[in-house]
Amino acid sequence: MSEADFPALASVPYRVTSPSRIPAQRYYDEEFFRLEAERFWPHVWQMACRIEEIPEVGDWVEYRNLDKSVIVVRTASGIRAFHNACRHRGVQLASGHGNCSVNGFVCPFHGWRWNMDGENTFVYGKSRFSEADLDVADIALARCRVELWGGCAFINHDNDAPPLLDCFGDAAARLDARNIAELKVEWWRSSILPVNWKLAMEAFMEGYHVAATHPQLQAISTPESNMYGPTGPDRDMPTSSGTARAYVETTIRHLAKLSEGMAGMVHHTEVEIAESLRDMDLPEEIGPAAMAFYTRLRSEITRQGRERGLPMPDLVKAAADHPFKAVEFMVPHYFLLPMFAAMSAYRIRSLTAETCLFEIWSLAMLPDDPERDPPVAPAPSSHDDPSFPEIPRQDYSNLPLQQLGLHAGGFEFMRIQPETEGMISNFQRLVDGYLAGLPRDTLARGSAVVCSGFDAPILDIGF
Repeated sequence: MSEADFPALASVPYRVTSPSRIPAQRYYDEEFFRLEAERFWPHVWQMACRIEEIPEVGDWVEYRNLDKSVIVVRTASGIRAFHNACRHRGVQLASGHGNCSVNGFVCPFHGWRWNMDGENTFVYGKSRFSEADLDVADIALARCRVELWGGCAFINHDNDAPPLLDCFGDAAARLDARNIAELKVEWWRSSILPVNWKLAMEAFMEGYHVAATHPQLQAISTPESNMYGPTGPDRDMPTSSGTARAYVETTIRHLAKLSEGMAGMVHHTEVEIAESLRDMDLPEEIGPAAMAFYTRLRSEITRQGRERGLPMPDLVKAAADHPFKAVEFMVPHYFLLPMFAAMSAYRIRSLTAETCLFEIWSLAMLPDDPERDPPVAPAPSSHDDPSFPEIPRQDYSNLPLQQLGLHAGGFEFMRIQPETEGMISNFQRLVDGYLAGLPRDTLARGSAVVCSGFDAPILDIGF
């Protein structure tokens, strides 16, 4: 479908009219940023918190994006979300995280109170108000939609938005097959980046950048981890010698480097298992040897994890039944990076037209431990903090330069390679659909298409 089917698209400023060309102004124009805040963010499912942040009844955490704040709380009957405003005169009730089992939520201005279920329990000077203004339902905290998936709570300010899983499409099933809901936080880092939120997102929508940005990975890549071929000073060198044994050795080194640079994407325990299989019997040909090695590795990770009592998926079956991408994108701002059982996760939130908050989690299958503290949001670090893991640190070094370059004279649009940078175009066109106010079911179907995994081609998203 096109503008003829949805004429409202014509009203979107700096609209993507050619799928392979993304106008530069979308990444810094203040009016475009204002439209996103008004028409995009309030209508999409946002990852508000990991459920393990609120393990006990009464635990709550604040989720903020732009000018909207929501309290996500675990009640005796499940997880709920409330708009973070006193029903008297709108004062924000809560900031950060805490537990409301004893005192509930108390307005600091006039002392009104609510319990964890959002019911008002106290109005100071109640007799001075008209009865009509103190209707029980009317002064309860305003509910915000919340749905659970993948170990997280997702909120949506739009009460009429389609269900969460309608917007995720097949990506949810691919990740559910890997028991994603059972993963736990090993560590959590964040940084404020001097870039538009979409630029920060797009760095992880394609693998085309790996050769130049992550040369340490390119140097030890194998055919399935290097779809673009050798480049730079090593462009005439083979990625590995032509023996099955050398292929496995290169694979192990590659996995170790991913673990060192990203942690959760390949957990150190998974690298240790891979190293223990270095001398396993292999077919002579590389193709069958690769299949045998990965099958054995997945089987061993599964077996050893289950022996430790972990809720480990059958990784061999999951890989066969639900092929996945190394980066899975859940519209609008959440990424998961699966390889075996562990994963990395990213969340990006818009701050201003040219700044964003970028968060990284390392997620792993960990044993239940009642003594483990729930994860707490970290204070953001500088984008050039040398203590950041190597791989995101390399990405962060490019992004500020890209934001500056977009302001350069003569740069009008990005040129998208249609076969492997297509997710950038797919997502940007979906944003246009929200800005145009297209029908919600149309947007949900488009969202499900965009959740296709990185290195996707330009796809028909329905408009």
